[in-house]
Amino acid sequence: MGGPPDPPEGTPEGAPGGGDDEYRSVVFDESFVRAAHLQEFSAQERIADHTPAVRRRPPLRRGGLSRQALILVVLIAVAFGTAVYMGVRHPYQSPAARQAAEQVRMTVVPLAPRGKVPGAADAERLYARSPAAQFRAGAAGVTLPPYRSTAHFADEQVRNALLTAKEYVVRSSLDREVLVGGETRSVRVLLDPDQTGQFDESFEEPAADGRHAATGWLVRFDPARVELAGAEIRVRGSLRALESDSSTLEVVAAHTVVYPLRPTGDTRAEVSLFTVRRELHFRFDRDDLRLHQARLTLTSLQAGPLSCAEDAAGYLRPLLAGQSAKEGGPAGTDPYATGEATALCGTLAESAQPKV
Repeated sequence: MGGPPDPPEGTPEGAPGGGDDEYRSVVFDESFVRAAHLQEFSAQERIADHTPAVRRRPPLRRGGLSRQALILVVLIAVAFGTAVYMGVRHPYQSPAARQAAEQVRMTVVPLAPRGKVPGAADAERLYARSPAAQFRAGAAGVTLPPYRSTAHFADEQVRNALLTAKEYVVRSSLDREVLVGGETRSVRVLLDPDQTGQFDESFEEPAADGRHAATGWLVRFDPARVELAGAEIRVRGSLRALESDSSTLEVVAAHTVVYPLRPTGDTRAEVSLFTVRRELHFRFDRDDLRLHQARLTLTSLQAGPLSCAEDAAGYLRPLLAGQSAKEGGPAGTDPYATGEATALCGTLAESAQPKV
């Protein structure tokens, strides 16, 4: 026997299957009601003021930052961080920042002859009777060595480092405009921007202090005294690349360059040979490789025939055919002074001179 399925009064309120179940999805909690844009007036308000049944509520003021304000704060922080980064990497840094950068250490050593400088009417005759007889002419003597990738640098990166070093050697020791004391920009543009300040100071006020010799950066002759004789410049040397750490490549360029010279404006004077031995140490990080620029860390130059008594920081003033070294040694060195380079001078071996 079964009774009626539901009590006569219907399903008790709150019991499963009650009539309120179908309205549960539209029951509004307090936060929903507060967030409503419209608010119903009370019956008393409607009777007293004869107003409409509803009114628009002012928007709720939420605590904390809005989403738009938060995005604005983030954008400002990103812009500030970018400005700081660009200030650190900007190529036109303040003089104080440049001074803090690592400076090039340089040595310039004049080599004085024992007797008179040999000369001849023809530079080729001098070359044939000198150790430079088998040297190549011009940039052909600055050759790239075999290269391969390192632990942290690809073949192409090693090649780029060697090519940049070669270009620096060519521009700084074979460019005729540079050699006669002319423009220097072609050399300057190859340097890391952190070093251009030291470069400029070396030409504005050359000094034999181991940091600011113009002849430490490039080869240049005093145009008032000597000129190139017109014959080819002879070169022999080597380039060597190695990885110093995971972020740095180093290249060492060591070359001997021989120049045919004569007195300025005297085309009938005998030609003499002037020999320069240079060793340049370059350092490249990944930015340098990408931008085709180099950072010099050490330069060494030995050159002759020169007189030890001449200042070789600004220009090289070679002794020409028939001339002898002046009496006296290099400038005095004060062992009590700090931060100064020791004045150096050597003797040019007889075997380095042409046999005439």
